Amino acid sequence: MADATDVTTLTDEPGETGAGRSTGVVDTDADAAGRRWDDGLIARHAAGRKGAGAPGVTVGVAAIDGDDGTAPAPADAHQPIGGAYEGPLRVRLDALRELVGLSRTRIDGTTLAEAGRVLDEASTRQRLSSRHTVVAIAGATGSGKSTLFNALAEVPISETGLRRPTTSAPIACVWSEGAAGLLDRLAIPGRLRRRPLAGGDGDEELKGLVLIDLPDHDSAVVAHRDQVDRVLALVDAVIWVVDPEKYADAALHERYLRPLAGHAEITFVVLNQIDRLPGEAADQVLDDLRRLLDEDGMALGEHGEPGATVLPISALTGQGVGELRELVGRFVQERDAAARRLSADVDAAARRLRSVYVADGRTGLGERSREEFAERLAWAVGAVATGEAAEREWRRNAGRACGTPWLRLWRWYERTRTPGGAPQPAEVIVEDELTARQRVEQAVRTVAEEAAAGLPRPWAQAVREAAVRGAVGLPEALDELAVTAGPPSGRPARPAWWPAAVLAQASMTLLQIYGGLWLVGQIIGVLPPGIIPPVLVMLAGIVGGPLVEWACAAAARGPARRYGQDAERRLREAAAGCGRAKVLDPIAAELMRYREVREQYSTVSGLTR
Repeated sequence: MADATDVTTLTDEPGETGAGRSTGVVDTDADAAGRRWDDGLIARHAAGRKGAGAPGVTVGVAAIDGDDGTAPAPADAHQPIGGAYEGPLRVRLDALRELVGLSRTRIDGTTLAEAGRVLDEASTRQRLSSRHTVVAIAGATGSGKSTLFNALAEVPISETGLRRPTTSAPIACVWSEGAAGLLDRLAIPGRLRRRPLAGGDGDEELKGLVLIDLPDHDSAVVAHRDQVDRVLALVDAVIWVVDPEKYADAALHERYLRPLAGHAEITFVVLNQIDRLPGEAADQVLDDLRRLLDEDGMALGEHGEPGATVLPISALTGQGVGELRELVGRFVQERDAAARRLSADVDAAARRLRSVYVADGRTGLGERSREEFAERLAWAVGAVATGEAAEREWRRNAGRACGTPWLRLWRWYERTRTPGGAPQPAEVIVEDELTARQRVEQAVRTVAEEAAAGLPRPWAQAVREAAVRGAVGLPEALDELAVTAGPPSGRPARPAWWPAAVLAQASMTLLQIYGGLWLVGQIIGVLPPGIIPPVLVMLAGIVGGPLVEWACAAAARGPARRYGQDAERRLREAAAGCGRAKVLDPIAAELMRYREVREQYSTVSGLTR
């Protein structure tokens, strides 16, 4: 489009003849006093000029808001701007902000970029006018965007013609004051900002509307397409203008309508140039357009259901323009388009983030997995072998205390005859270092995989990394536990019945000695003969000694087993506690963080509404 001052600027200059000149547009650069008009002063300024006897002028459109360097408007010239978001939208935005904050160390910035952009835009839009609705008119080359733009403004603002592209930069038309901040956000310069003064502030139907005419979305000029994409990401609503020739254009549907299907409530799709279609062709094309929109996933606002508005018009003849103007007017007066747009943006961001927050099936670490992890660590630290060794040691001590003296003497003799047969202190049985380390590493890998099962990829990776970090130094810690938490050094404690067993064994030995001495005394004639009594006494000692030893061994099985089990239990608990502190607790912390972000994501995506 040519520069606005060349196409739309006609001024009433004092140096001309007294007869006033009728114009279509008044630009701020034509102010005789050399100052620029603010959008809140245009009407008063124009009335003042006429009241002062200046040459009459018929005004259709006035430029608003100064270009670069324009002084800000007086504060009383603007309507109150901004306003806090309320209801579910506010809750969802707070949840999205919390979600992004909790995820920054777990998810890469590229994945969170869209959510961050939505939060930034929500904050920016909140500070701007809540009484204005920014609606963009977008379409393909030759679809009639500028003609519709002029028809809605009821004044020729945007240039139309056969030369393509005709519109080279976004042009704004504002129906009420206070929209300067919104236009600054869209980077629309002051020379391309207009107001239709024909209706003026009294045009209640469109009061609060900020209408933007965009360049062609399929323009051969890359800069034009970039401007379209930039503005479409910032406006509150869009009027898509299609024509009978390009309504099914793949570029339109694949690049815009399909990705923006979730924004149906703020979308108008108008089939322009229906005056070119004969008979029932317009209805057929309109039905086909609705079919394509349905295939794009865009809900249609029919039968009172929320969705996109589809309407046939002819911007050139005015057919359907009045109905569109009425629909847009009602849409603007509701003053919730910005919130609808932002809610749709949050929905879109939630859909993009679904794969990094929604798990496949049930997640977490079950009690069975924890028990199996503790069991693997117990095997790695040799808890079972240590318990068995402790049980054997207890039984050996019982045998030493309750065995016959002759058997103990024989064992002592055997130990003295056998090299290295001296008694060795009980040792805690620990598996080979390499094997134990491998068992620990395997246990950590297994529990990490079980905890990460079903989690989205970033959180599964975080769980694995937490387990690996915790496993550093775990084998060494378990080795220390095998020494400190194993059975105490020295002889195990004896039960209360041991002294009685020792006394009984001593009695059996004394019977043997007494019977033997009695028999010897009879043989040498010191004692009167009578072989039966001493033999019976000695036999009672000989038989009673092993019987006492056997009874003690049977009685020692239970305490020995309990002693071994206690040693195994202590080592198991120590190993489990070490594994829990180093591995399971970090995993649980990651899982808890995931559950927290999952709850926030449910709020963002609206699953809790």
